Amino acid sequence: MGLEIFALRERPDLRPLIFASDLQSVWPEFMTHSAAAELYFGPSMFDRYLDYAFAGVADGKVVARAFSVPFAFNTDGRTELPDGGWDQVIRWAHDDSMIGRAPNALSALEISMLPEARGSGNSLALLGAMKACANAKGFGEVFAPVRPNQKHLQPRTSMRDYVNTVRSDGFPIDGWLRTHLRAGGKFIKIAPYSMTIVGSLADWSLWTGMPFDRSGEVLVAGALSPVMVSLEQDYAVYIEPNVWVQHPV
Repeated sequence: MGLEIFALRERPDLRPLIFASDLQSVWPEFMTHSAAAELYFGPSMFDRYLDYAFAGVADGKVVARAFSVPFAFNTDGRTELPDGGWDQVIRWAHDDSMIGRAPNALSALEISMLPEARGSGNSLALLGAMKACANAKGFGEVFAPVRPNQKHLQPRTSMRDYVNTVRSDGFPIDGWLRTHLRAGGKFIKIAPYSMTIVGSLADWSLWTGMPFDRSGEVLVAGALSPVMVSLEQDYAVYIEPNVWVQHPV
């Protein structure tokens, strides 16, 4: 299944379709509650990023989407990619926009697709659309805070140990990490707190259908690491590590 890929600036009619329930449900519900996400996806924010958001269309149906964000790098103290990963690069981009600082790099935020669109090189095509966008904008670098797609099967394994576990061919055991490396990507560093999601125990029960009736570490389906629960304080915190990868433009 080959994709036609459009930036939302080019096809604004596709905007509501990339947020339809079938594509939204690709992610666990709790993943949609990062506070930093509002700085990108919020109603008054998203308009500024339409050049960097893409829809993948096959047979007239939106079956994939990709989001990226421009930011200034190697300037004003930003000499390293942030440990805060996904959350922090969105905050950097927001700050840049507020003060009029020109971006010179692009960070991927998400590539997702419906099951029928997977396994046909479409993820590479969407990544290629981001690279082409960066090139057209004159940006020198493309990065991605990669969320390994099989790490949730080993939530108690540290991200460093997970990344360092390789197959006989030298590539990582994780399929999504292998895809990035085979596309020319290079590991830069671990982002130990790339996404932080905080909510009351009632919130977490609503998001997951679980009771959250004991303090300590709780394993949640789809989470890359345990959720930390405090009955005494009536909240739970999920801190997700990612892996920063650099791609050539």
